[in-house]
Amino acid sequence: MDITFIFFLGLIIAFIGVVPPGLLNMSAAKISLKEGHARGIMFSIGACVTVFAQTYIAAIFARYLSKHTEVVEILQRVAFVVFVLITIYYLFIAKSKPKQDIEPKVRSKHSRFFHGVFLSAINMFPIPFQAYMTVTLASVGWLAFDTISIISYVSGAAMGSFVMLYMYIFFFDKIKSKSFTSQKNMNYLIGGITGVISIFTLINIIKDLSS
Repeated sequence: MDITFIFFLGLIIAFIGVVPPGLLNMSAAKISLKEGHARGIMFSIGACVTVFAQTYIAAIFARYLSKHTEVVEILQRVAFVVFVLITIYYLFIAKSKPKQDIEPKVRSKHSRFFHGVFLSAINMFPIPFQAYMTVTLASVGWLAFDTISIISYVSGAAMGSFVMLYMYIFFFDKIKSKSFTSQKNMNYLIGGITGVISIFTLINIIKDLSS
């Protein structure tokens, strides 16, 4: 398996996962605006260190799951239900809520690094998401669970997250006044992404049932 291909798989998947405006990317953008790009980048690096660890844990968990197909089938169905519910929530139920603009209190670069580590650590969604994605990629033959492939994928995921955070930092001035960053459109974007994942998961379930 080409490790460059695996690296870019991880990069693209993580990149897409961080596209919707959320806690990490909006925090990175606000820190950059109020305290300078250097501190915004330090925050992003700290967040991506945690993403690296979370994705590695997810890949190891996925390697275990790949050896227990009966567990994968159950989790696949559970994931389908969860993604459908998330899609319904964000497309039809979630309402726009005004966000409080909290003035950052931490100023040093090192503190911003650990701030990024902490905020990324309390967001546990990447672990089940990446576990599901790595199992799916392995099932279609795009990813192997040897050490080199896992490190390549995890490195790509960390880089993909950093690239998106970097884009938020340097382009936030241009997009902050546009409707893209409104809560309503953010909900639609998240719902659309989880909707696509739901369809992909359903297709895999149907294939498994027919095989």
